[in-house]
Amino acid sequence: MKTFEYWHKLHQTEALGEFNTDRSGLLWLKIKSILRRDIIKDFILFSQCRLSEAGLNEQFKELYGLLSVNLESAHRLLDDYTRKISRSQIASVNEQKLASELYKLKMFDWGGDYQNSLDKYLVSRYIKVENPSYDNLIAKFETEINPTVQGYVLNSWYNYWSSVLIENIFKSHPAVLPTIGKIKNVDFFVNDVPFDLKVTYLPVEYIKQKRKEKGLPVELTFLKAQAKAMKIVYDKDANDNDIFYEITEKMKDRGDSAWKKVLACLQKEKMSILQEAQNQPKTLAKWLYENQGEMRFGAENRLFIVLVDTGNFADSWKLKRNIDLLKPAIVSYLKSFKTRNIKDLELSFTFKGKPNPFNVLTDIIFIIK
Repeated sequence: MKTFEYWHKLHQTEALGEFNTDRSGLLWLKIKSILRRDIIKDFILFSQCRLSEAGLNEQFKELYGLLSVNLESAHRLLDDYTRKISRSQIASVNEQKLASELYKLKMFDWGGDYQNSLDKYLVSRYIKVENPSYDNLIAKFETEINPTVQGYVLNSWYNYWSSVLIENIFKSHPAVLPTIGKIKNVDFFVNDVPFDLKVTYLPVEYIKQKRKEKGLPVELTFLKAQAKAMKIVYDKDANDNDIFYEITEKMKDRGDSAWKKVLACLQKEKMSILQEAQNQPKTLAKWLYENQGEMRFGAENRLFIVLVDTGNFADSWKLKRNIDLLKPAIVSYLKSFKTRNIKDLELSFTFKGKPNPFNVLTDIIFIIK
């Protein structure tokens, strides 16, 4: 039996692979998920365990020692308690009402080209400037700063609550054991496999890479060339997204067959890349691991939901609130999970700056409109 310190060190260093194959490691994670003062106190009453320690970390260690004497009995005890507590958490989310609130967001626009930090973006763009002017700064509140902050808050609100909605669909299923409190690297267990849930879209950079592998030009480069041939004038100083939008809208406004062929060509190529990803999900999963942001790097098991609106890939964000699409796809996946071979979920990946490869369990649920 491996010690409490052994699992603590692995968790701290994100060497998480062994948690997938060792029941004592899984027990350590389940105990950690109830590691809140009010929950531990309630669990002690539920389990009739007697603890001599008072501090949370000491109680964590003591509980692991007590429960690991009989692993299977301990797992049943923790599972029963977790399901009892989680019922009220799940019931507190009114899925239909929450979805209705999410449908009120009509445009998904972050309001700036920052990556991970709004604070850094505001400082570099408006505070640490070459020619400081109070009047100029005040003037930009209505035209730039307010829309940027508003876009960030609205999009963050949408992402958070749509994630709550999606997680609740998972946690309502009998194959899933929720985590009660927040635990790093784990949102829930599916048939005792710990997973962190990631909801994303078919990444623009992934599409760009696949186009390059196929010998195809970057989409925007292709569009610019077609615009030139069709004598379409556009703002060359605008950002890439705005240029893409302007060209495609002007092509549509022409109403002739030429623009239909151009956009149909792009759509066919994009659908081919999507189909390949569906046929070989590990290729996309590996790309998602290896191209994650350095600031948020993680080597935990990840269950990806990839949302794609094939009518307009840019509208894929809207699917995060579409219960009619989400629920059947998630339930169908969970229903079939028990028959899956765990080895089919194994993936090894490398990450820049990290000396050793990482081994994880991962899978992708594609939800396509």
